[in-house]
Amino acid sequence: MRPEPSTSSDPAHLDRRARAGRAVRDLGHGLIGHQVDDALLDELAASLESLTARLAAGGVRSRQPSTFQSNSDDWGADPDQTEFTGFDDRPVSGRSSPLGLDPVIRRVGDEIHATVTLRAAHEGAPGRSHGGVVSALFDDVFGFVLSIERTPAFTGELTIRYAGPTPLHQPLTCRVRLASREGRKLFMTGELLTADESVCVRAKATFIAIDVAATPGWGDGV
Repeated sequence: MRPEPSTSSDPAHLDRRARAGRAVRDLGHGLIGHQVDDALLDELAASLESLTARLAAGGVRSRQPSTFQSNSDDWGADPDQTEFTGFDDRPVSGRSSPLGLDPVIRRVGDEIHATVTLRAAHEGAPGRSHGGVVSALFDDVFGFVLSIERTPAFTGELTIRYAGPTPLHQPLTCRVRLASREGRKLFMTGELLTADESVCVRAKATFIAIDVAATPGWGDGV
């Protein structure tokens, strides 16, 4: 008899999901970044196809809007040291996401700083990150500014200016902040820097605040 699946709120279950997500990310980088023979590729494909079929046989998961910023009550207690996480399945920064970039995200004063090392599967031009990966990083990290502002919102506009090549396999820092606010519009700016403080990318974003009281499923907000 197969064991009953663990509940989605069980911490041990969530840790297992996070481990699996990390394994999938590492698998992608291993496949892209290394030479492999045909036999191993065939074995890999067969194993993954079998596991995918078993995963697809499980019940469908869904997430309530109220979990969008479920950690927000903890934010701001120690603004210069606290490390932040989003929900586990968050595509860029979620620890269970198979698409994640594994950033380490902290609040520094009124800014969000995310340290990240882009890897083999993030390559666009040889030796450089794909621009879309960098864009996704900014979109996700800008979202953490919303917890400083205690405001749930969605991306209205994102502008990326590539000032230079974004290297792989070395630490980068994405720094973002709120520049100004007009009504429901939150205007943000940010940059991506190398270890020597050279700017690779500059970004601007406009987020639109959600009217929590008028939006079903958001409860009492953040």
